[in-house]
Amino acid sequence: MPGEVSLAHHGVLFLDEFPEFRRSTLEVMRQPLEDGRVTISRAAGTMTFPSEFMLIAAMNPCPCGHYGDPNRDCRCTWPQIAKYRSRISGPLLDRIDIHIEVPAIELPELTNTAEGEPSAVMRKRVGQARWRQLKRFAGESRVRSKARMTPRLLKQHCALDSDSQQIIRQAVTEPHLSARAYDRVLKVARTIADLASAERIQSEHLAEAVQYRTLDRSLW
Repeated sequence: MPGEVSLAHHGVLFLDEFPEFRRSTLEVMRQPLEDGRVTISRAAGTMTFPSEFMLIAAMNPCPCGHYGDPNRDCRCTWPQIAKYRSRISGPLLDRIDIHIEVPAIELPELTNTAEGEPSAVMRKRVGQARWRQLKRFAGESRVRSKARMTPRLLKQHCALDSDSQQIIRQAVTEPHLSARAYDRVLKVARTIADLASAERIQSEHLAEAVQYRTLDRSLW
């Protein structure tokens, strides 16, 4: 029978308390995240199900949840933190395009009445970016989004100028990004450029995309 990754096909799969799942359970998501399908082999036969889904996961920075909080002391030891974080493997983390830290919201922010960008404006901007994406891949029968771009399409649509090349070179050498993470940074940068109505990836788009790889730059 189809599991959660297939039931979420063309939708969103949200996993809260990400490290609390068994590591073996998390590791089997690597294939569907990469290929957009999952294959299950049993004695009675082999079945393949579609699984093109958007994975969103949330986790605490440590078992007690207070590591890095300036207002609360973390009660965890370094071995406990390392064991907790090691439940998310590097290969699985590589397959997650964006990972960011969400700090605790302070009282002034909670009571702030200033309005941000309206949802209608954001929707229009995203819709325009999606239209550019569909137009870009109109001639590609098996590619409907930037997440599925092949190496050939990456070279074609994610060409970098000299400033951007310097940024990505530094990002690869200092946080030691893997080849898969490198490709995903380019895809995110292409998305940021589309949201900004830019024809080519600029250095500021790439720099922003690199900043969305928080867990590649911190203790893991």
